[in-house]
Amino acid sequence: MNAAIQERVNIWVNGNYDAQTKAIIADLQKDNPDELADAFYRNLEFGTGGLRGLMGVDTNRVNKYTIGMATQGFANYLKKTYGNEEIKIAIAHDSRNNSRFFAETTANVFAANGIKVYLFDALRPTPELSFAIRYLGCKAGVVCTASHNPKEYNGYKAYWNDGGQLVPPHDKNVIIEVEAIDGVDAVKWTGGESNITIMGMEMDDAYLTMVAGLSVYPDVIAKQHDLKIVYTPIHGTGITLVPQMLTRFGFTNVTIVEEQASPDGNFPTVAYPNPEESETMSIGLKKAQSLNADILLGTDPDADRVGIGVKNHKGEWVLMNGNQTAVLAFAYMMEARKAKGIAQPNDMVVSTIVTTEMINEVARQNNVACYNVLTGFKWIAEKIKELEGKENYVIGGEESFGLMIGDQIRDKDAVSAVGLMCEMAAYEKNQGKSLFDKMIELYLQYGFYYETLISITKKGMNGQKEIANMMEGYRTSPPSTINGSAVITLLDYQLQTGKNLQTGETWPISLPKSNVLQFITADGSKISARPSGTEPKIKFYFSVKTTLNSKAEFDAKQLELENRIKGIIQSMQLD
Repeated sequence: MNAAIQERVNIWVNGNYDAQTKAIIADLQKDNPDELADAFYRNLEFGTGGLRGLMGVDTNRVNKYTIGMATQGFANYLKKTYGNEEIKIAIAHDSRNNSRFFAETTANVFAANGIKVYLFDALRPTPELSFAIRYLGCKAGVVCTASHNPKEYNGYKAYWNDGGQLVPPHDKNVIIEVEAIDGVDAVKWTGGESNITIMGMEMDDAYLTMVAGLSVYPDVIAKQHDLKIVYTPIHGTGITLVPQMLTRFGFTNVTIVEEQASPDGNFPTVAYPNPEESETMSIGLKKAQSLNADILLGTDPDADRVGIGVKNHKGEWVLMNGNQTAVLAFAYMMEARKAKGIAQPNDMVVSTIVTTEMINEVARQNNVACYNVLTGFKWIAEKIKELEGKENYVIGGEESFGLMIGDQIRDKDAVSAVGLMCEMAAYEKNQGKSLFDKMIELYLQYGFYYETLISITKKGMNGQKEIANMMEGYRTSPPSTINGSAVITLLDYQLQTGKNLQTGETWPISLPKSNVLQFITADGSKISARPSGTEPKIKFYFSVKTTLNSKAEFDAKQLELENRIKGIIQSMQLD
């Protein structure tokens, strides 16, 4: 163990840490020094979105002390920013192990710093936290969650006064304040309990009223109120509000997947509580099939991501990917608002740079402005703020199964997304069609776009370095061809530069810096490489397209696109 790691260990062994923590460290020193080194080789980074990592008793883990020090730094920044103004903050948590404890720890530290705290009485979806910040006029917010990560993880998402996650300059400034906390003795742990207010049903009611107001076709729901809906909260917070929301929308035939209904941080029925995963949705799919349902929906532990299952054109149950879900939602909001006569000339939608280009084409053909921002809903929220009073935000989303409908929240919201998806299914059923039928119709009208994502995990002390080396290799020596097609364009969002690799022409990229590379080939394929900001992974996004001339061509064209992506993956030696 090197000297720097040993010094961190010594600080914890000799400092004001509890006896149980010190005993665990002693056991690791004796029995598993490699694990101890991994746990102490660095301080858990407070990134631009907050904290996320494995739970444990050390500097590189999520625990009472890392949560407390992060909160003290955040509190210091709020007090510097707002001076003598009253500072209010809202705090929520999901169903993960220790989430309530971490939320209460966070509340106590903020309160001890003289900040007025509104703490939910029990677990709640992350989007309700975003709503509560705006509703209560808070200066900031925190939700204790690790979103869709495995059960060993937890985390801490930090929000600003608009209900969105931190963006420049606040993200970097908070990081500076957090890094300035030199130990647990700098944290105010107790003494402000009178500053904490517990909130519950009254906020639920306000939030659900807002969500119900997003419905475009309540008259169609009234006709199709008995739409067969199957819903799974995957042991998460969705159970607290999604069934109530569906009732408010007017749906009367909702089946909850009982095996996954109870909040449980061990996620006993799944390996990975992510609705993107087919294994995670498998119990729900079986239930939907047995009931001959119209739609299946699943939400992740903090209910900001939604996955949907539908019957395809062959009558088989399939899961829609995040890009398909986004296209369905964007197209519905644009087309339905136009049909109802409520579309406005300044309507706008927001997507991200790694989400399907099909959204841009749908917006173009519907004469709606579409903006593409960096990955993450904080950038969608930032775009709304930038254009507030000038353009009318309708919907935003990205390929990672996230949607944000309307501007009264500023983060992805699976609760309202479930309502919208069920309304869409009711609308299509009212016309004798399914959502899958609608998807094919959209391909016929706007072009057949097909996307796939793969993630490569690099764990441990060397993982981040390996990922950095991969990105540097692509950046300095980009491929000249991919799958036999010439690479025409390289977009480097870290250097904020686009380059035509054929002519050498360059141009600036106006988005903030982000470690993302995109290659665009002569045949229109787009490949994006992006290290994850929350996990030890590098993600590769593949997008290809063709023309679909008839429904009869669908299977053959999809196979063609699938094979093209397989060829790209093999060409880049990522298989």
